[in-house]
Amino acid sequence: MKKKNKQFAVIGLGRFGKSVARTLTNMDYEVLAIDSNEERVQGFSDEVTHVVQADTTEEETLKALGIRNFDVVVVAIGEDVQANTLTVLLLKELGVKYIVAKARNMLHGKMLVKLGVDRVVYPERDMGQRVAHNLVATNVMEYIELSPNLTMVEVATPRILVGKTLAETDLRAKYKVNVVAIKRGEDVIVPPVPSEKILDEDILFVVGDTKGIHKLEELD
Repeated sequence: MKKKNKQFAVIGLGRFGKSVARTLTNMDYEVLAIDSNEERVQGFSDEVTHVVQADTTEEETLKALGIRNFDVVVVAIGEDVQANTLTVLLLKELGVKYIVAKARNMLHGKMLVKLGVDRVVYPERDMGQRVAHNLVATNVMEYIELSPNLTMVEVATPRILVGKTLAETDLRAKYKVNVVAIKRGEDVIVPPVPSEKILDEDILFVVGDTKGIHKLEELD
């Protein structure tokens, strides 16, 4: 299968970084995983497109990796706040388009925001899988993997579905997923009937096949 065009770099291969990198790879995106620890790099070499051992607190190293060419860079360095912050500073200076950074606590998060990070995540609150899906599908508000093959998402209605009834969308046949609820303003329609027409501002709660959910996320 051909890889998708968007490219991601994940710096720091702790539990959170691995989860983000692995999920993006499983969604068929190009991923460069980076860590300063040789053992972590070797242990992760078969799971992503590319994995390298490098010190990302060195500007020349980041330049050599071509880091500015990536669409999104996730700084998942956890314990070493100094390395995390310095890496973010260098990425900003090098003109990286979109930076996501892991914060150790709220104070660290505030500092990252001031440094110009586009999104700050708190691993205790934001699972790596959820972050990965939100990075590639901006209409996804909530992502919960119930099992390897079953997923639930809260998603803004893709434009292609607006004006159609649930029956007309044929989501069950096309993607093996079901709309179990529709949030419309302050109201929640549970369960929606097949004749329910989907409106532009609707939020859909969808449960079903994980691969089908991925395809649904890509609809515009």
